[in-house]
Amino acid sequence: MKALYKKVGIVGTGAMGRGIAQLAAQAGSHVVLFDAMALAASNAQQALIDQWATLANKGKISTEDASLFAKQLSVANELNALADCDLIIEAIKEDLSIKQSLFKNLEAIVQPSCVLASNTSSLSITSIAAALSRPEQLVGMHFFNPVPLMKVVEIIPGLQSQNSHIDNLLQYGKQMGHTAVKASDTPGFIVNHAGRGYNTEALRIISESITDFATVDQILKDQLGFKLGPFELMDLTGLDVSHPVMESIYNQYYQEARYRPSPITAQRLAGGVLGRKTGRGFYNYDEKGQKIVAPTRATDNLKAITQAEWPSVWVSPKASRRQGLLALLKNLGATIETGAMPSPTALIMVAPMGFDVTTLAAVERLDPTRTVGIDMLVDDAISKRRVIASNPATRLDMLQKAQAIFSADAKPVSVIKDSAGFVSQRVIATIVNIGSDICQQSICSPEDLDKAVQIGLGYPQGPLGFGNMLDPANILEILFNMQTVYGDIRYRPSPWLRRRAALGLSLLQAEQV
Repeated sequence: MKALYKKVGIVGTGAMGRGIAQLAAQAGSHVVLFDAMALAASNAQQALIDQWATLANKGKISTEDASLFAKQLSVANELNALADCDLIIEAIKEDLSIKQSLFKNLEAIVQPSCVLASNTSSLSITSIAAALSRPEQLVGMHFFNPVPLMKVVEIIPGLQSQNSHIDNLLQYGKQMGHTAVKASDTPGFIVNHAGRGYNTEALRIISESITDFATVDQILKDQLGFKLGPFELMDLTGLDVSHPVMESIYNQYYQEARYRPSPITAQRLAGGVLGRKTGRGFYNYDEKGQKIVAPTRATDNLKAITQAEWPSVWVSPKASRRQGLLALLKNLGATIETGAMPSPTALIMVAPMGFDVTTLAAVERLDPTRTVGIDMLVDDAISKRRVIASNPATRLDMLQKAQAIFSADAKPVSVIKDSAGFVSQRVIATIVNIGSDICQQSICSPEDLDKAVQIGLGYPQGPLGFGNMLDPANILEILFNMQTVYGDIRYRPSPWLRRRAALGLSLLQAEQV
């Protein structure tokens, strides 16, 4: 393969630098490794050679390729040895002054045609380039760890970056075997920006004592298909990494409410309860790093109720997906009331979309002691879990009977306290809204947004794909209603989302003009 860049320098040979070097060598470039720490570059070189040998032994690459890749690696003992590189990528400490100093030194020794690229995940490319006399040489090239497996790279132009460098790096990212997406120079770029809603809204739910960590994780995995719940994910990443990112993006956006961090993670970080790496996070872990499963919550083991004890069920005429809810109750064997108002002994079911059960019981003048809510955002046929919610006045016996009815076919049912928007509604509406705002700011194209998030975060769908699946109008309704209940601007809908929902357009549809 003829690489777009013949000679590539890698500065910083930790996990990120080694991963980038591996891809560059496999793309056909000669790669020169440099690290300020003694022997670090030589150790990285040997680690890569050993890795290619292992891949060859497993039949994943040929022995000829393993030998070729190894020959394309060399080590530089001083920065001046990178003078004839066509591209230099730094993967050093996330410190603005340190990166600026490095690039000033590199600018003094390389040709003006050499592209200088920063793998920063949180610093402004424009700010790094501000220290240079030729800022047009510097571009962002942000990979994700582990680099060989996380097959997406964000290419970020600074304010004065040369356009041809952007186009060439997008092409080179593809030569490396990755999906290359273009992002504007904004806090968090695409992936770290789009990922804010998953963790921050889940933490907000916990802060309201609506349910516990494990239940939030289980709901989002079973209803929306996430591989890891937000608290499992934070334990895997470590709060020493994830909480500072929350604070950084929040502050870089001048305290934008959508990105507000949580005191919960700040306290745990201060206490050293970081996740798997410390053996204790939102979950506890054994010496092998395996999660210790907590006992089932009491509300998941409510006393058995026989079908003979089931009350008849009255469904609010204003329930979301009402026909689907009625069909579900019929399939479960429940007796459905059809009167204009419920009988004195009926279980009253509401299905809010962004409102809480309390609000609907009050507005519709329903007996709150018999009123239970159910989340109908996700089609029951594709959801692996149902979620019901009490209100402060709901009788325990009615809650138990509701759980018995909705678990009659053995599908798990989680019981949570009243909340404006159920767990899935709140989290997914926040994710879609932040994704829509990214498009509103023209940070990237809608298509690149969804591709980058699916690959970089492992989401089952991108933010806009989720919005389309669940109907943009539903997402908009959830946001409007949550903003009404909470009076919090963090739930204000993005104008980009509002316009498309109003016109019935796909969120992935490109604008005509």
